[in-house]
Formats: sequence, structure tokens, C-alpha cells
Amino acid sequence: MNVNYTPRGVCSRNISFDIEDGKIKNVKFLGGCNGNLQGISKLVEGMTAEEVVKKLENINCNGKGTSCPDQLAQAIKANI
Repeated sequence: MNVNYTPRGVCSRNISFDIEDGKIKNVKFLGGCNGNLQGISKLVEGMTAEEVVKKLENINCNGKGTSCPDQLAQAIKANI
């Protein structure tokens, strides 16, 4: 399943990824801190959706109450 998600409260404008057999693949962020988000994308590649949510949910960026990793977790939760 391909997912396109519009994050809220962060610099990224879009997050896209695939969920195949319960695993996360092809994560791409549009906007945001390019190097960090490329790193996150590679680190979560092949992890189960539940594992990614567990690791990334509730990460806070500069007091915003959310972050790009948290928004990825929210996008995954909304689609599993």
C-alpha cells in the first residue's frame, strides 16, 4: 500500500512510504532537514510498522510538540 501524508506542525510538507507485508519501505520526505530525514528513511527501511511507531512516536522538535519522525509515526498509525 502506498501512503502519502501531509504532516502538521513541522517543516516537511509531505511524507510518502509503502507498507508491504507489514514492513515500511521507500520512505521519502519533501522538505525538512534533508540529511536527517534521509538518515531516518534508511534506518526505518524494512522495519515493521509497529516497530517504527514505537521508536519514533512522541519525538519533539524544538518544543513543537511533534517532529518529522513523530509525524511519520502518526502517518503509519493511521494506515495500519
